[in-house]
Amino acid sequence: MPSLVRARRAVVALLLSGALLTTTAACGGDGSQSMTTSSDATPSGSASFEQQRLAKTRFVANAGLAAGATYQWIVKPYREGKFKKGADGRTFALVKAGLAGAFTYNRLKAAVNNAKGDPLLSKAVVPLTAGIESLKELGTKLRKGEASDADIGSFDSIINQVKEAGKSAGAEVVDKVPSTSQLSGG
Repeated sequence: MPSLVRARRAVVALLLSGALLTTTAACGGDGSQSMTTSSDATPSGSASFEQQRLAKTRFVANAGLAAGATYQWIVKPYREGKFKKGADGRTFALVKAGLAGAFTYNRLKAAVNNAKGDPLLSKAVVPLTAGIESLKELGTKLRKGEASDADIGSFDSIINQVKEAGKSAGAEVVDKVPSTSQLSGG
């Protein structure tokens, strides 16, 4: 009985190998044509649509993470008074806010980069680039406890502008709170 099973396996393997060689040889061509590189290829309509759809999806994901981090670890603790001198857990709140500030800046830059894949979204986000750049140093200010009402307001304002830009381009952004390991880059 075991020899019958071996014989069947050998026949199946032989048939599969033959089929594989036949299809590979059929696809080879005569070798006289030059191979095209990726820069020579033009995207099809469906590839362009897929790229635009993924650009919006990535934009929504990155902007949502930025919005969630801003609200959860910057705006909300600030309104609760956790950044004030003498507040319980102030140091930890400031460290998390600093990480959230850097994380928010990073995710907003990624979102703007994602928006370049969709013409409508790209146009909606262009006016926000300078505002996003202004957030670059705020993470450090937050971590050191030097952030003012205006600094917290600028985070909140930029996030709301990004959400509005996404909504106007058909890519509604919903807050998604990142984990603390995501904040620290882990």
